[in-house]
Amino acid sequence: MLLTWIAEVAEEPLALEPSDRRVEWETNTWSLGAEDEDRQSLSSAEVVAAFEQTAAGIRERVRELGFSGVATFYVWHDGQAGQLRCSTGSVPPDGLPFNGTYVVSDHLGPVVEGFLADSMPGVGTWSDLDDAESRLAQAMTEPEITPMRVWTSNVGTSH
Repeated sequence: MLLTWIAEVAEEPLALEPSDRRVEWETNTWSLGAEDEDRQSLSSAEVVAAFEQTAAGIRERVRELGFSGVATFYVWHDGQAGQLRCSTGSVPPDGLPFNGTYVVSDHLGPVVEGFLADSMPGVGTWSDLDDAESRLAQAMTEPEITPMRVWTSNVGTSH
């Protein structure tokens, strides 16, 4: 099912509105989950190939729309929700609309691998809370922010 949903993203409505990023976000952002069977049976390479195909489809649609600016298709793993998310925006990779710190990655594999390996997506355990408590104590003396990894693909007509 996951591969089907990824492919369908390329056919969904697409808004490129540089003057209205909210419209872009609401129209172009997708949350994709996976059943246990998909997580166990799919390889990272299959999921990566599906996203690359979707990026190619969106790139073609951007050209068909006659959009002549910068556009980026991007994918990230939302660990709290247990989902892969993707979106398209009329922004360069360093201008993605995230509130937190992120790092642009040329390789989608690690993003997908983290998602597929998540045995309890969107669920925290007591040990996670204990770990969080010890990390919080450490952060008080030694702040460490792990940036979210985001894979990007240029789908616009200019860079």
